[in-house]
Amino acid sequence: MTPEATGSAGAFADLPLEQVRTLLAVVDEGTFDAAAAALHVTPSAVSQRVKALEQRTGRVLLLRTKPVRATDSGAVLVRLARQMIRLERDAYAELGLSGAGEPTRVSVAVNADSLATWFLGALTRVPPEPRLCFELRREDEDHTAALLREGVVMAAVTSSPDPVPGCTVQRLGRMRYLPCAEPGFAARHLDGPLRQSLGEAPVVVFDRRDDFQDGFARRFGHDGASAVRHHVPTSEGFAEAVAAGLGWGMVPEPQARPLLRSGRLVAFAPDLPVDVSLYWQQWRLDSPALATVAGAVVSAAARALRK
Repeated sequence: MTPEATGSAGAFADLPLEQVRTLLAVVDEGTFDAAAAALHVTPSAVSQRVKALEQRTGRVLLLRTKPVRATDSGAVLVRLARQMIRLERDAYAELGLSGAGEPTRVSVAVNADSLATWFLGALTRVPPEPRLCFELRREDEDHTAALLREGVVMAAVTSSPDPVPGCTVQRLGRMRYLPCAEPGFAARHLDGPLRQSLGEAPVVVFDRRDDFQDGFARRFGHDGASAVRHHVPTSEGFAEAVAAGLGWGMVPEPQARPLLRSGRLVAFAPDLPVDVSLYWQQWRLDSPALATVAGAVVSAAARALRK
């Protein structure tokens, strides 16, 4: 028996539920004292439970930082604890026991462009029963899987086709991005061979981790996009910044279409779109709540994304 055996109730045979729940509380609350208050026990009891769980697994489960952070081994148990709580609540709902009338919280990590274009429409198509509350975490599609791996969310829209341990994966489709600029900006900065101009033209990026535009510039032999970089950390703001002429950028096709039709944007390399494949990953659980959300997301993606 190892703590990596996620997604199975049998994994708790040698892992006391009280200790695992305590570990989850410490991670969620950030400190041992805050976890003790949430659990209505003493900080000493919290410390003893975590220590006993570490001894039982033979692993260091927490980094005693501020706030406390789970190690890789600790993240496995945190994810398992969240899954068991989810199954417990689903069972209560099916049995009509106390608390069954409370809405089910579904936490999902989703990239900003999906959030701004098609994902919210998917949630509006979720049936009214079972009652759900959505907790969305915005993160780049290259990093949403990390939140799933850490057990922070139950599901994620991600660019990774490789399932996180304990999760299933479904392909959603391809989000197309178009290299766009405001017409006047394109005339000033991009009027000529892109292999000469693209590396010098000011560019709009989402944040410091965004290297999407750099990747496009490298296709033309540049080391990356220009050092003149405007950081605009919202999807809607990003498209508006490009349309305002701050710089060029890779704009999601659903956002680019109306701006292209109105003449506020031009696609300066229309034959070179970039497609990003998106996938839906979720915990491998027989959960009605997760199944309902997954069905709505997959259906909406089939309409909104390219095959």
